[in-house]
Amino acid sequence: MKLSRNGLRASAIGALVVSGALVLSACGSDNNNEPTKDGGKTSSAASNIKCDGAKGQLLAAGSSAQKNAMDLWVKNFQAACSGVEVNYQAIGSGGGITKFNQGQVAMAGSDSALKDEEVAESQKICKGGKGVNLPMVGGPIAIGYKLEGVDNLVLDAPTLAKIFDTKITKWNDPAIAKLNPGAKLPGSTIQAFHRSDESGTTQNLGKYLSATAAADWKYDPKTKSWPAPGGQAANGSSGVATAVKDAEGSIGYFELSYATANKISTVSINTGAAAPVAATTENASKAIAAAKIKGTGSDLALSLDYTTKAEGAYPLTLVTYEIACDKGNKADTLPTLKAFLTYTASEEGQKVLSDAGYAPLPAEIAAKVREIVPTLS
Repeated sequence: MKLSRNGLRASAIGALVVSGALVLSACGSDNNNEPTKDGGKTSSAASNIKCDGAKGQLLAAGSSAQKNAMDLWVKNFQAACSGVEVNYQAIGSGGGITKFNQGQVAMAGSDSALKDEEVAESQKICKGGKGVNLPMVGGPIAIGYKLEGVDNLVLDAPTLAKIFDTKITKWNDPAIAKLNPGAKLPGSTIQAFHRSDESGTTQNLGKYLSATAAADWKYDPKTKSWPAPGGQAANGSSGVATAVKDAEGSIGYFELSYATANKISTVSINTGAAAPVAATTENASKAIAAAKIKGTGSDLALSLDYTTKAEGAYPLTLVTYEIACDKGNKADTLPTLKAFLTYTASEEGQKVLSDAGYAPLPAEIAAKVREIVPTLS
């Protein structure tokens, strides 16, 4: 299915125009005491959330890139649905998929779609069905750095590839200097940090570098494990962000919300457009709006264009999927799973994302997700 580039771009950008007052209020009416279908009361913070029989505990695990978004969603959902607990462990995309395919969690979060072999494995857990990819949140992968006296660092894909492959090791390397005329670049050693755990964020970075700097990044773009030699490792997006924040001369990659929360400077990318593109939710939405659905049936896996040179489109993006069984979900968790995903995919659920450093889904993709969630069984 091919999506309209212009239509989705406009809808994605429109989704970002969100009043700060809506971020935690989930924009409900003043009538906040109407009962939900499960007999409970909704809270003023989430008056439009429908609990629809949600009860007990829902276990989920995976992507650390979406953790800050998940924290907001869980807070609002639990405020609306009395007695419900959503327990999300941000252990990385690879760990989440493993737990899902072992039947330990009802839902996994992953920054990359399931591989064919992972879908096949999921059929053992999803009796009569399989695991499907439901895109839920997008955003830029920020390249964060700490370099005293350099506030507006510009890099391109080949230079990034050489930095993370330890082919460029000094901050005043000619390739960096050429992209930053006038900047006072020190001759100090670059401390490059990467993820130690299996990560969809790592995979998306690899896909970007493979697509845009193939001559300088020769590693398998499908791997979730860090493939290059050298560098320093830290666990999770939070671990990499903390390492960069604490180490002068450092550079690393993580979802934008971690850069915002830690006040970490981020790289603008020279894509070949008229001007370098900053890592912002709006700029990421311009790139994500061009995504195409490559999945079939209930599966909504997307194909992202990492090579875009569109003006203001930030190419290093990811989309996090919530992975669940299309059929064969456990009866005791299915109502809560569907109610929670109904909320996260809703207009209210998507509205809380932009001020947290994420990009809401383009309207047409969100509409497809909203069609699929009620059919989970």
